[in-house]
Amino acid sequence: MSHERRNWPVVTIAEAYSILTEPGAPFEMETIDVCGRPTRVYKNAYRDLRAIFDASRAWNDRTFIVYEDERVSYRAHYRAASALAWRLVEDYGVQKGDRVAIAMRNFPEWPIAFWATTAIGAVAVPLNAWGTGDDLAYGLRDSGARVAVVDVERLERLTSQPAGAYAVALIAVRTPHEALGAATALQDLIGAQAMYDSLPDRAPPDRNIHPDDDATILYTSGTTGRPKGALGTHRNIVCNLVNITFAPARAAIRRGDPLPPPPATQKALLLPVPFFHVTGCHSAMIPAVANGSKIVLMHKWNAEMALELIEREHVTGLSTVPSMAWQLIESPDFEKRDLSSLEGLSYGGAAAAPELARKIALLFPGKFAGQGYGATETSSVSTSNNAEDYLALSDSVGPAVPGCDLRVIDADGKALPVGMIGELEIYGGNVVKGYWNNPEATAKAFRDGWYRTGDIVRMDEEGFVYLLDRAKDMLIRGGENIYCVEIEDALLSHPDIIDAAVVGIPDRVLGELVGAVVQVKAGATLTQEEVVEHLRPRLAAFKLPVRVDIRAEEMPRTASGKVVKTQLREEMAEKV
Repeated sequence: MSHERRNWPVVTIAEAYSILTEPGAPFEMETIDVCGRPTRVYKNAYRDLRAIFDASRAWNDRTFIVYEDERVSYRAHYRAASALAWRLVEDYGVQKGDRVAIAMRNFPEWPIAFWATTAIGAVAVPLNAWGTGDDLAYGLRDSGARVAVVDVERLERLTSQPAGAYAVALIAVRTPHEALGAATALQDLIGAQAMYDSLPDRAPPDRNIHPDDDATILYTSGTTGRPKGALGTHRNIVCNLVNITFAPARAAIRRGDPLPPPPATQKALLLPVPFFHVTGCHSAMIPAVANGSKIVLMHKWNAEMALELIEREHVTGLSTVPSMAWQLIESPDFEKRDLSSLEGLSYGGAAAAPELARKIALLFPGKFAGQGYGATETSSVSTSNNAEDYLALSDSVGPAVPGCDLRVIDADGKALPVGMIGELEIYGGNVVKGYWNNPEATAKAFRDGWYRTGDIVRMDEEGFVYLLDRAKDMLIRGGENIYCVEIEDALLSHPDIIDAAVVGIPDRVLGELVGAVVQVKAGATLTQEEVVEHLRPRLAAFKLPVRVDIRAEEMPRTASGKVVKTQLREEMAEKV
């Protein structure tokens, strides 16, 4: 249906939620006791990750993973993961609750290691493949991993560490025999990839998994200090699986359409973000297995290669960060490729300019962009905005998904009235237990099941959330609060600016001044004066940047897509 229908919306947000969550509806809810707290959960959700894995046998000869010229079917993947699960139990003594780390780039072996671990009730510990040897060794020590499945680069980083930096059995993938050292090659355990189809068709050992058993430890991508391991359960992850399927249903109900039927053909997802991040794991890989989708991997992000893959693999969906979406639609190859298979673009992990949603709607008539908001601590999605709602309120990350409750609090933790600015708290079946082996950080971030996000927001009468800033990143100039997102949105409205970040510049009198870093389109030339003049009619005078750093190269980012503002602050401070 066209988003230009005049009588949209047919129902309110509250009415849409009531229709979709009532008894007998696809998103029916029930309240149960979870770890001593009443929690609304989806009545028809999978019970645990093992149930999803076992159900994936039905996809059989469908392609699961495409990586360069390699293709792995669902049948081959199931048999390989099951074979590794048996090896973990029989050769390495992995028991329910033991931790198994995964440290590699996005190779087909990554999901094999993940499902082999979680299917037997062990805890998967995805480590940041961008990390140094010291970072990886810390993750192994902190998690107490019994086994680690690594690729050759991560193996080399780990073996460069001093003796005693970690104590774990190593299984290596894509590693030459001479580089194995003390590690065992995965192919020596389960055979080469070409032989996966001929492995025994048997299920992994049964460990009687409970929905509230530990399933994952995902380390937060902190830009300072050691990362914290968010301890997620099977229930957290299957709750997120349902959360991410809700937005299209809500859009249909809002426009008065019937619910979308199950897809008649296989969906294909291009995944340029890492598996080790909550988006790549919980909101891409796990839903793909549940739905029988094809995942197309990239060795490294490149907009032109992404466009080629979309055309070649008939990609239907793309999960990115906003800067990647901009690079895609601004690419000189955009008009040269057949992108008709795409059903829309979704992004998250960083602030997105409202202009991005409008531009995607123009480039893909009748299709929409979508964005969501969440965190490692919420197992990914907590709010979502898509379709007509996103076009109407493109500066919002949307309302909460049914599995989440939201509230805005003041500095003392008291709930604020609608429309007031404060810190966002989240409660729901997707909120993790806390931080692994870190009771102090857990007590600070979680209280009575509510997760304190550290994000400054306001929320309107219908529950749409508007992100204003990170609490620790908000600028205070002469006593006035300045929300960086407002300035970044204004910067991104300039046709030649494709990425922007606002940081504070220390000032002896006012405390902080506004600094901006912008990335311009290839071939574009801008001056600081031109940027400020573009902002002048859009912002109050005290919010205008006193310095604009204009660059052609990309911003420094964490693996989750967040701009590393600490680095930008240091660079700006050096130039003052």
